[in-house]
Amino acid sequence: MPLRTLAWRHLQRCMAIAVTLFLIAACAANPWANKVKDAQNPSFTGRMSLLVDSEPVQSFAGGFELQGSAEMGELSLYTPLGSTVAVLRWAPGQAVLETGGTTQAYPSVQAMMERTTGAAVPVPALFAWLRGEAVDVPGWVADVSRQAQGRINAQRSSPLPTAQLRIVLEP
Repeated sequence: MPLRTLAWRHLQRCMAIAVTLFLIAACAANPWANKVKDAQNPSFTGRMSLLVDSEPVQSFAGGFELQGSAEMGELSLYTPLGSTVAVLRWAPGQAVLETGGTTQAYPSVQAMMERTTGAAVPVPALFAWLRGEAVDVPGWVADVSRQAQGRINAQRSSPLPTAQLRIVLEP
């Protein structure tokens, strides 16, 4: 068999394998494949700052986009200049943090938030606060009185370290 024919058959096989792998990957179950935005789960966009009085002090200030719900969602964090710092995604039984080309898995969104921010930010309460609902969380005090103007403040006094979360929503 001529070398040219063998090369052509090899190329055809490689292309068939590549197409098959692409189709399998496209059909794979991905909980984030369908965007998590809908009427019950609106998205929130704006600026946030989080200051954790740990040793050393941890802080973040920049833009964010939060979509989904406490059960399944995505939080993108941006620098003040608009570059992506991190993307946090979660679904039941899994949580993933993407930063700088690396991916880390966590057993829950709470574990991921605590490890990422240094404070156990209560994700279910965060969604409620963003909707203007003053839900109680042990150790946290949230001021949602200015939510209609797009401003939310929450402070954690216990457990230590203390933390302060400030959010300014975009209209």
